[in-house]
Parts: sequence; structure tokens; C-alpha cells
Amino acid sequence: MPISIISYNVNGIRAAINKSFDQWLAEENPDIICLQESKAQPEQVDFAFAEKLGYHHYWHSAEKKGYSGVVTLSKVQPDRVVEGCGIEKYDQEGRIIRTDFGDWTLLNCYFPSGTTGDIRQQVKYEFLDDFFYWVEELKKERSKLIVVGDYNIAHTENDIHSPKTNQNSSGFLPEERAWMTKWFGNGFTDAFRQVHPEKTEYSWWSYRANARANNKGWRIDYQSVTNNLKEKVIDVRHLGEVKHSDHCPVWMKIDL
Repeated sequence: MPISIISYNVNGIRAAINKSFDQWLAEENPDIICLQESKAQPEQVDFAFAEKLGYHHYWHSAEKKGYSGVVTLSKVQPDRVVEGCGIEKYDQEGRIIRTDFGDWTLLNCYFPSGTTGDIRQQVKYEFLDDFFYWVEELKKERSKLIVVGDYNIAHTENDIHSPKTNQNSSGFLPEERAWMTKWFGNGFTDAFRQVHPEKTEYSWWSYRANARANNKGWRIDYQSVTNNLKEKVIDVRHLGEVKHSDHCPVWMKIDL
């Protein structure tokens, strides 16, 4: 039976709710929605609206208040929930939550950004390497994986509005793009590209220079599926008209 999975960096769940996120969720009504950059502890947010819609919700918040964090909401209760990846420096930033459903596993992830300088860029590179090998191990145990979230990397020139002027920008650096190529060459498929090989759509726009109105964006939010699931992907869309954040939701329908 096909299910809908949305990945959405809300850039602060409380701010998104103030922009009618709750009403939009009721209208959109996906089976599962994975939020990144929740920027809140569970006790700081009244999720009664989500519970009324039939969602179970699972949180992995950062130790630092108002920072990072991921939340997965699902109509079906997962068989297992695991917060983090067992690597303390990432887990204290609330970057990964795993939910198992039958024979498949969903990872809701918020990759580090390197835009604040060299130190965080180095953290990002370390995360990419560590995450890659952690997923390699997980695949031995759970062979059907869906890895959604804000990867903070635009993979190809078709995923960014101005590739030439952004060659030295974090999120489009050669090393980051090479990692994405390695990722998609090692048992994973970019679900959007599976359905739309050449289409240009973006998932994030700068707040500066009227970027969103002019559609000068980046595609940095992904739904990756293991190759054994790629033929199950029915459709993927970027819901660019939805505006609770500087990102938009990425919607996927998949027959699992």
C-alpha cells in the first residue's frame, strides 16, 4: 500500500506553528512527516494538534536549547525508535532519529552546516564520513533504508540556481558534492532523481535578495532510498508554495 513521507526543515517548530503549520499538517495529512531543526524540547511544544490527527511523535532534541533537533511523526506506531547514532558529538546536537517499521527503517537526519566557518565545515566533513560508515553497518542489519532530511549539500549543477558563483560556497564544495556522488553510488538512490532525472526544483532559499520569489534556490533536502526500494518510489515533489520556513517540504509517495 502506498504511503506518503514528507521531509521538512521547519527552522524552528514553534515559529512554524505560529505560521499555521498545524493547519497545513491537517490539510496535507501525510502518513509520516520528518522534521529537522525543531529547535525545541518536547515539553516546550504542545503537540495536541498532531495527536488529534492520529500522529505518534518521537523527538531527538539537542542538549543546547533552541538548536538543531529532529522530530518524526507517524500515523503508524513504529516497532522500534532509536535516538541518535551512538556517536556522542552528533547525538548531543540531536541530528538523527531512527524508526523501524516491519522490514524497513526510516532515518530522519539533519546534517551539519558549514556556513559559519572553517571549524563547522570540518565538523561537517567528519560527520559525512562517520555517517557513511555508520549507515554501512546499519545496512547489514536493516537492508531497506529510507534516509530523509536536510543534507545541507546541493549535489549537481542542476540542484542550485547559480553553480558558477557558488563553487566556493559551503554546501556546494567539490568535497561535499563528491560525498553525495559516493553516497548515491553506494547502494542509495536519490528518490527525486529516480522520478525526475532532469527536473529543476529547489528545497531551500536564502532570506536575502528576494531569493524565494525569484526562485533562486538550492536543493539540499533529500529522500534517499536503498536501491532495493527505488522501483517502489511513485512520485516526489517539492511543495514550494508551503512557507513556514526558508525550506519547503519534500513529499514522496512510495509503495512499501
